[in-house]
Amino acid sequence: MVKHTDAGPERNPLPTVADTSTKERILQAALRLFAENGFAATSTGAIAGEVGITKGALYRHFTNKQDILDCIVEQMRTHNAEHAGTFDIAPAELSTDATPTERAAALSRIKAFSLSQFRYWTENDFAVRFRHLLTLEQYRNPKLAALLKEYLTGGIVAHTRELMRAASAGIQDADAEVLALEYFAPILMLINAADDPNNTRDAARLVEAHIDSFMHMLENRR
Repeated sequence: MVKHTDAGPERNPLPTVADTSTKERILQAALRLFAENGFAATSTGAIAGEVGITKGALYRHFTNKQDILDCIVEQMRTHNAEHAGTFDIAPAELSTDATPTERAAALSRIKAFSLSQFRYWTENDFAVRFRHLLTLEQYRNPKLAALLKEYLTGGIVAHTRELMRAASAGIQDADAEVLALEYFAPILMLINAADDPNNTRDAARLVEAHIDSFMHMLENRR
């Protein structure tokens, strides 16, 4: 950050390890409060109090509350890209021209990715709180509503639609869309159900059972 004085711009020294740690603590505290109370209802004073620092110390790291939210969103993009990048599945691997071994391997990776996504959005503290934040803010903040669609609804359905089209010979676009929704909607429902600790174990079991049943159906459609 550049501070301006009468003598001209004054640059802060390079951040120390302690500064970096404080910045991360601010982000974690802000996300926790945003997820619980919403963005508008959370003040910078509340965030500073949660971290145990003054508002002045908070402003050493962030310009304002929006700056904090922007950093959280950017951190989520990095986390999500790293997570999703480990399961890159090309539609061609599911086509009817693929060998049975290739197709079986691709279906197995789809299952692994889907289970990994379920665990990520239900067990990773950062991802869980980010999901809660997006859910709370989707009707108040168009940018966060778009992120909810990108991460947990439209974006995943669009990619799944391409996989369904490849996996089913001669399928029409509309039918591929329906198949994608039939596959992903129960997973999303169970992600939300897992927020209740009493449902977590059953939700995980049902997700795997749903995926196995759907993969078996895809094999029969070949």
